[in-house]
Amino acid sequence: MSGSPRLIVLSGPSGVGKSTLLAHLRTHSPDWWLSVSATTRFPRPGERHGIEYYFTDRAEFETMASAGDLLEWAEFAGNLYGTPRWPVEDKLASGQSVLLELELQGARQVRTSMPDALLVFLKPPSWDELVRRLTHRGTEAQDVIDRRLKVAREELAAESEFDVSLVNTSVEDVAAELVALTRAPGP
Repeated sequence: MSGSPRLIVLSGPSGVGKSTLLAHLRTHSPDWWLSVSATTRFPRPGERHGIEYYFTDRAEFETMASAGDLLEWAEFAGNLYGTPRWPVEDKLASGQSVLLELELQGARQVRTSMPDALLVFLKPPSWDELVRRLTHRGTEAQDVIDRRLKVAREELAAESEFDVSLVNTSVEDVAAELVALTRAPGP
């Protein structure tokens, strides 16, 4: 990547394809540093500790949060998620851009603590497509899906809080758009 190091925050409703996009970027843009979040949720099939997430229990997570070791954190669908602070600060200080995948609450915290961050909202092509994606991935019970859809409506309503919105019609297309944004001059 060229230009100054940037902190890019990627957010959007559950099921919109953030994890798929990040997996694509890991494979096709290995020069990017993608932050790994800590979470109290259990791993999904194929997820590995330290790769997709740092999986931890609630007590350890709360200790990290109270010690100020998290750049941001939020509770979502009954689980805690947060970004360990030191790796992000170290990468930015060394001149490397950082990409964070965050839920709305976390993106808002970063906007407050690091106002120069570029906030990118990833949205589905349609509401019906989002519902289809959530119900067909088969990883959660219906009550969890219902909660995620309720939160998704709130998140979609907050789109205007972001600097840029991208529609996830194709992982390759949206990845190219994101790469183009990170090569643009900083704010």
